[in-house]
Amino acid sequence: MDKIVNSKNDYKAKVKEFLNNFGLPRLIITGFLLLMFVLTPFVGADLPTQITNTINRFSWNAVMVLAMVPMIHSGCGLNFGLPLGIISGLLGATMSIQFGFSGPMSFVMAILISTPFAVIFGGGYGWLLNKIKGGEMMIATYVGFSSVSFMCMMWLLLPYSSPTMVWGLAGKGLRTTISLEGFYDKVLANFLQINIGHLSIPVGSLLLFALLAFLMWAFLHTKTGTAMTAVGSNPAFARASGVNIDRTRMLSVIMSTWLAAVGILMYEQGFGFIQLYMAPFYMALPAVSAILIGGASVNKASITNVIIGTFLFQGIVTMTPTVMNSMIHMDMSEVIRIIVSNGMILYALTRKTEGTK
Repeated sequence: MDKIVNSKNDYKAKVKEFLNNFGLPRLIITGFLLLMFVLTPFVGADLPTQITNTINRFSWNAVMVLAMVPMIHSGCGLNFGLPLGIISGLLGATMSIQFGFSGPMSFVMAILISTPFAVIFGGGYGWLLNKIKGGEMMIATYVGFSSVSFMCMMWLLLPYSSPTMVWGLAGKGLRTTISLEGFYDKVLANFLQINIGHLSIPVGSLLLFALLAFLMWAFLHTKTGTAMTAVGSNPAFARASGVNIDRTRMLSVIMSTWLAAVGILMYEQGFGFIQLYMAPFYMALPAVSAILIGGASVNKASITNVIIGTFLFQGIVTMTPTVMNSMIHMDMSEVIRIIVSNGMILYALTRKTEGTK
């Protein structure tokens, strides 16, 4: 009898430990997403197609969520200034087309061209954050919003002339939406793509994310990466150990900005369009929410948090409108998508730090 009681106590302890580690809210969200997948065939929707949509959206957004990791590790907090990196990527994308590159080469050149912009913008952004330690996330929000507003003017004033990008009547100023057909539309999604019936897996996009995630993991285990983590967790100890705190924080901001630039290029190649002007305005919020839902906190994040959070967030945003539309037989997909996505953002930004492992 004592053995049975002890085994039950051990089981309860393990369950409690699992809930503490994984996080009860995250478990509820996972259960809700699984329920959506289970209901899909019963409401008349095609399950393989919905799985494909979820995987595609994961591959589009995962790198932008990964961009949160270095700044969290260095103690700079959540990167609400992500639009600064996105603008770097948009500059690389538009200049790649302007210079006449096409096909896969236009994607490679977009990354190469966006890199110096990311380094310059990230360096200035990091310098600013070093001046206002303790208020990084508030200032980051201002930086992100103001940079988008400033670029709304610059997209009209910069001397672009490519007929595929400029307004037809005026012959100058970039269009709001630019098609990537003939350039790098689905250049990664179609690379080594696996098709099984209606199920498609964008292997190329997933491989690039896996490579960047591995490089980030490897970097965090180097001497510099360990110093970056030390700066975020205990600045006084890091300073006593001879770590240059300001330089380390600036490096993390530059890395985050560059990853955001690559992330928006991956998003564009999957989406098939470049979106300018106000499009980057709110793109930081889903990325911040995804990594928080994945179990990260303001000062601790891992690659696992990125993967879990992105899949849960994009899965819910993808599946809920489809299932609800099929159940009520009304086209309310955009309304439901806004309610669900903003609800998850609100939850993520107000949650505590459960499930940080």
